[in-house]
Amino acid sequence: MDAQLAQFFAAWIAQLPQLTINGIAVGSIIALGAVGLTLTYGILRLSNFAHGDFLTLGAYLTLFVNTFGVNIWLSMVLAALGTVGAMLLSEKLLWSRMRSIRATSTTFIIISIGLALFLRNGIIFIWGGGNQKYNVPVSPALDIGGIKVPQVKLLVFVLAVLAILVLHYLLQNTKIGKAMRAVADDIDLARVSGINVDHVVVWTWVIAGSVTSLGGSMLGLSEAVRPNMGWFLILPLFASVILGGIGNPYGAIAAAFIIGIVQEISTPWLGSQYKQGVALLIMILVLLIRPKGLFRGTI
Repeated sequence: MDAQLAQFFAAWIAQLPQLTINGIAVGSIIALGAVGLTLTYGILRLSNFAHGDFLTLGAYLTLFVNTFGVNIWLSMVLAALGTVGAMLLSEKLLWSRMRSIRATSTTFIIISIGLALFLRNGIIFIWGGGNQKYNVPVSPALDIGGIKVPQVKLLVFVLAVLAILVLHYLLQNTKIGKAMRAVADDIDLARVSGINVDHVVVWTWVIAGSVTSLGGSMLGLSEAVRPNMGWFLILPLFASVILGGIGNPYGAIAAAFIIGIVQEISTPWLGSQYKQGVALLIMILVLLIRPKGLFRGTI
């Protein structure tokens, strides 16, 4: 028994570099979704359980445009515009009205779950429930020091880093970014200081929708496009938001990579079916030990 355990452990150690690469790719996708989720929570105080299904919507809109022979990168851009439009429509029809009547947080959660079901079933009604693929050429994996790195996963990581750098520039060096940080810290103080809160709300949805749609498109690149892809990602998304400090986009990014890597390196021990359980365990431990997260949040 001890010999078998030692053999298994040695094999796991040998797989660690490959598993870590896979975890970084997964973490890149989780990071983009978590950034959008933490922005809407930190600025709008909205726990949006439909966020994962907006990520799915971005993947399917990319698929829809791509089926007409449009380049995959242009398809992603157009899909992001469509996802932003859907988020702004939900803001107009649902969230702004709920805020105007000062609805409770429980009401917001219930509505967001209903919206998630509406989006998912709408996707199934239009595109069906089967797995689908983008029309892109198959690229061979790169061999880097004996580690197999699929070009798609490398591309996912590069695109995620670029998106994060653009987001950093927007938050730190633009007027709207400073206004968003002010609203996240204290919305009432920001309003009396002359900041147009409604303008900030719109920009919050624009940024959240863009990065979330990009995350969905990249998940579709690395895996099959399916109706429940975003719903299965909602637990790692919330775990990243909580671990990184609620409302802190940089904390959410760091936490997403931690969760992505831990999920992947645990696969040989627990099996791929328990990846969600790893994210849940991390979230529970953080809530028990450090409820405010690893980094300073806005709440």
